[in-house]
Amino acid sequence: MYPNASTARPAGHLCGGSPQDTGNKARYVARLRRMEGQAQGIARMFNREQYCLDILTQVSALSAALRSLGLGLVDDHMKYCVLGAVRQDPRTAETLLREVSEAIARLRCG
Repeated sequence: MYPNASTARPAGHLCGGSPQDTGNKARYVARLRRMEGQAQGIARMFNREQYCLDILTQVSALSAALRSLGLGLVDDHMKYCVLGAVRQDPRTAETLLREVSEAIARLRCG
C-alpha cells in the first residue's frame, strides 16, 4: 500500500456521494472477483510450468483490468464524491482536486 493510503475517509472529509450510492459497488466487486480468478489462473500456469510468454500475456491482461477498474473508480469519485462535496462547500475544491491528481499519478506510476 502507499504510505498515504487509508481505508476510511480522513476526519472532516466531505464527500457528496459515493459509487456505492449508484449501485456501482456490485459491479466493482464482480470485476474484482473475476480478476481474482485471473490471478489464480496465473498461479496455476506457474505451477504447471507453462510457457513464460503465455504467463506474461495473462499478467498483462490482469494489469489492464486493474488499470481499467482504477480509472473507472477515479471517474466515479469525480462524479459523485468530488462534485457533491464541492457543491456542499466550494472551498474544498482545491484540496479534493489535489487528492484526485495524486491518485491519478499513483495509477500512472504504480
